[in-house]
Parts: sequence; structure tokens; C-alpha cells
Amino acid sequence: MLTAFGAVQGLMAALFLCAALALTFAAARIGWEAIAAGLDRDAAQEIIDAIGLLAAAVVALQIAQTIAEEEVVREMHVSAPTRVRRFMSRFLVVLVVALAIEGLVATFKALHEDLAQLLYAAALLASSALLLAAWGAFIWFNRSAEELEPKAMEEAKKEDEKLQ
Repeated sequence: MLTAFGAVQGLMAALFLCAALALTFAAARIGWEAIAAGLDRDAAQEIIDAIGLLAAAVVALQIAQTIAEEEVVREMHVSAPTRVRRFMSRFLVVLVVALAIEGLVATFKALHEDLAQLLYAAALLASSALLLAAWGAFIWFNRSAEELEPKAMEEAKKEDEKLQ
């Protein structure tokens, strides 16, 4: 049964990788077309949109890498508290950065196209900040758990050597 789960998770990682590649190629095409059309205000907006796509590609790529490393390569199933913290931290750092970039893209777009959309961009940036604060609180409150399970932390560090 665990082998089947590993195979499905490997497939999911591959699909996230394909999505990341597709988003990267789409962003490259949009950026190239914007440059070819001439570097004006419209081209700048297209390039900013391409940056938003690249941020989404980074998230998809990081999810693929995390699934592959944690569930397939290491064959560690995210259940122990140390594993959960590591998995959440890897995922949330990319998610917060991508949401912040997307918020900046939305802000630029709203400033140049429709000021009514600025409220939504601000809400996206505020929710990114809230997510970052919640993640920090999660780490703060769980630091005592790391002290309670030093062996698990040591094992997790040894597993990192497996990937290098």
C-alpha cells in the first residue's frame, strides 16, 4: 500500500513539475513578445504579468520538489511533528514569497489599469503578511517540541545529507 502511495505521490510531483515548466514557458513567451513589441508601458505590464506567472511556477516547482524529496526519495511520511514542521516551513516560505510577488503584480496592474482593483491587491498583500505572521507564531510555539525530540531533529538533518 505504501508503495502505491509513493507511486501516486511521484506522479503528483511529476505533474507539478510539468505545470511549473508550462508556466515558465508561458512567462518566457509573454516576456519575449513584450520585448519584441517594443519596450513601452504596455510591454512593462506584460513583463509584470510574466513575473506573476513565474511566481506561480516557483510554487509549483517547490511543491514538486518537496513531495519528491519528502515522500519519494526519503520515503518519509509526514506524520511526526518534526516532519510536519519541516514540510510546512518548506511549503510556506515559497507560498508567502509567491503571494507577496503576486500582490505586487496585482498592485502594479491596478495602478495602471483599474484603481478599483487596488483594494484586492491590498487584501492579497495583507493576507500574505498575516500568513507570514501565523507561520512565525507556529514556529515560535513549536520550538519546544524540537527540544522534546532532539533525536528526530538529528535524524532529519542526516536525511538532508542523503539529498546532497
